[in-house]
Amino acid sequence: MLGLRPYQIGDAAYVAGWVRDRRTLLLWSGRRFADEELPLKPERFHGQYLARAAEPLWPMTAFDETGTPVGHLNLRWPDASDRRTVRIGFVIVDDALRGRGVGREMVSMACRYALDYLRAERVTLGVFADNPAALRCYESIGFERVGESEYPIGEERLPGIELELRT
Repeated sequence: MLGLRPYQIGDAAYVAGWVRDRRTLLLWSGRRFADEELPLKPERFHGQYLARAAEPLWPMTAFDETGTPVGHLNLRWPDASDRRTVRIGFVIVDDALRGRGVGREMVSMACRYALDYLRAERVTLGVFADNPAALRCYESIGFERVGESEYPIGEERLPGIELELRT
């Protein structure tokens, strides 16, 4: 059983450690860390939250029964003047635990937080089209496809799928 709590500075080393290759970095962060050298430095990861401290952003860490971080994501209002929509981003799970339902449970808890605590009417997220495991995970929670998108990464424009969960 997992828990979900606000991100703490000590979580940065765990999250950075889960990013072991360029593909994982890209699927997780899009263009935010696209130019970073690997291994990702915990200070660099934590620094992006410090830089966004004034934004309506809720970084969250999933933890196991021992308190060890096993996943991370953030929630935010994409439009601070419209609090009906919460967007989930930066979803990552400890690579040793992928495929075991950790991502599904973590995202489900984040959706409950968004709907119950933040009083959102809908939760959105985007996933790269070439990440079928993540897409299956989100659809199993109840997210529905609502559109397509493109994510500019360097010179490329990668196709994505927009998903939405409504109350």
